[in-house]
Amino acid sequence: MKYVAGVDIGNATTEVAVARIEGKDIEFLASGIGPTTGIKGTLQNINGVFMSLKNALNKLGFEYSDLDEIRINEAAPVIGDVAMETISETIITESTVIGHNPGTPGGIGIGVGTSVLVTELSKLREKQDVIVVVPSSVDFQTAARMMNAVGDNITITGAIVQTDDGTLINNRLDKKIPIIDEVLMIEKVPLGMECAIEVAPVGSIVSVLSNPYGIATLFNLTSEETKRVVPIARSLIGTRSGVVIKTPEGDVKERSIKAGSINIIGLKKEVEVDVDEGAAKIMDAVASVIDIDDIRGETGTNAGNMLDKVRRVMARLTEKHPKDIKIQDLLAVDTFNPQKVKGGIADEFSLENAVGIAAMVKSDRLQMEMIAQVLSEKLQVPVYVGGVEADMAIKGALTTPGTNIPLAIVDMGAGSTDASIINREGKVKLIHLAGAGNMVSMLIQSELGLEDFELAEAIKKYPLALVESLFHIRHEDGTAQFFDKPLDASVFAKVVLVKDNGELIPLDGIDSMEKVKSIRVNAKKKVFVTNAVRSLSKVSPTGNPKDIQFVVMVGGSALDFEVPNLVTDALSRYDIVAGRGNIRGCEGPRNAVATGLAMACVEEDE
Repeated sequence: MKYVAGVDIGNATTEVAVARIEGKDIEFLASGIGPTTGIKGTLQNINGVFMSLKNALNKLGFEYSDLDEIRINEAAPVIGDVAMETISETIITESTVIGHNPGTPGGIGIGVGTSVLVTELSKLREKQDVIVVVPSSVDFQTAARMMNAVGDNITITGAIVQTDDGTLINNRLDKKIPIIDEVLMIEKVPLGMECAIEVAPVGSIVSVLSNPYGIATLFNLTSEETKRVVPIARSLIGTRSGVVIKTPEGDVKERSIKAGSINIIGLKKEVEVDVDEGAAKIMDAVASVIDIDDIRGETGTNAGNMLDKVRRVMARLTEKHPKDIKIQDLLAVDTFNPQKVKGGIADEFSLENAVGIAAMVKSDRLQMEMIAQVLSEKLQVPVYVGGVEADMAIKGALTTPGTNIPLAIVDMGAGSTDASIINREGKVKLIHLAGAGNMVSMLIQSELGLEDFELAEAIKKYPLALVESLFHIRHEDGTAQFFDKPLDASVFAKVVLVKDNGELIPLDGIDSMEKVKSIRVNAKKKVFVTNAVRSLSKVSPTGNPKDIQFVVMVGGSALDFEVPNLVTDALSRYDIVAGRGNIRGCEGPRNAVATGLAMACVEEDE
């Protein structure tokens, strides 16, 4: 009799299965889980292994020394990043066309006129239309009084205000006008220049200033000038208000950042593809190379820099030369990335096309042997590299009640999507692909322009709701939930995340539940559905997923509240029966690899 532990080091979590083996019999005693420390497949993982083992052993009252053997997985690190397509940055020298979208504009409509400081209104003599500029040194009451006192020769068509007093000023005006407030860098607003302001009604968005031809009409632009205002128009798409200012002396310069090309190097062929051709072309190129030896990016470009960063990070952690780090797979998806409009007056952003890329470094058994050796020395327990993840995962998946061979599994983790298939003779075919849960979070973070990756993780994990009153919320599926006690006033009228315990997390600065849901669902489809079909195609005996009948989904991402349904729906089109696994009838989709590693000890003893 001996006690063994299977340890699965993942990108996000490290899972443990402790079992007692007696002859051919195996009895699982406990499971453990903890966060992975460091990048998967590096010596930094050791602390996470200690914590996860301790988590399982504490349930049994065991110490590390009670174990006779530990098996760890072969780990292939996955690093995701965003490689931008060609970006035109609008750089403003002196002054030129700029845009802004505050949260609390005043009034409704379009105003066009010459920019004038509010304190200079009384000095104007010629008949003209003006846009009034109100710095923070002038309070809202004084500003309204000065604006109401202008003569008949002056028509105020709009205002630009530094503070957030747009509504307060508008309420005190004899004639209502559109007002843009919260212009923090009001000193950048050029005076005596043509301005256009647009404020849409509540619930609507600007239609003139978000259209390059609309701006061209207001300012009588030439076709060449119209091209240059495209970033400004794009930065105002979907906003409720905006201001555009033009000076004849302004100088617009554009700097293009090259996306670059990617080389997929196989044992028999090499394929080059430009990143700016989009994700579909990149993935076609990856699929066309059967045995990938390495993937490289063009030097001095976004793609080259990103892939080189992957090599540098792994080289530093494994004490190897970057040239010795090989990339074995790549997942590319089309996305958007907010880029700051240079020279804007209030941190304006324009959504630019981008390609999100996750790269998988070739697993290095020698590196895993090093981890095993260090663990062995620290624990005084024999530690071995037990096997590749997809092979171990299928052993664990077969403990799901109701399963039998032939069977295919899709292991969806944080960094990689692995698939394997076992036929009636027990022969296993497996594949490891880049891209999983972390990639989804990265896409959500990029497309929503979030600074906090942890918030993107939460948006991925939890459903949404809109707080419609202090006593009820409207869930994203349309159902209403009522409360006996009033909700915290800080969440009123906000889009919130609904955690499993009912806690509501407000998403400040996000006003569209539908937009967030659309981005979340599409990100999961781009990564998980794409990789499920891609991985099953690679392990299918014929290369066609239709020749696979039964699929079990395992891994941490299979716990997601909507990923299994998205994958099941996609696979049903191939007449595949797919469902979420329940490892050993009690673990759900988690612990498949750790369970398989422990089970492999029985086979070796035989």
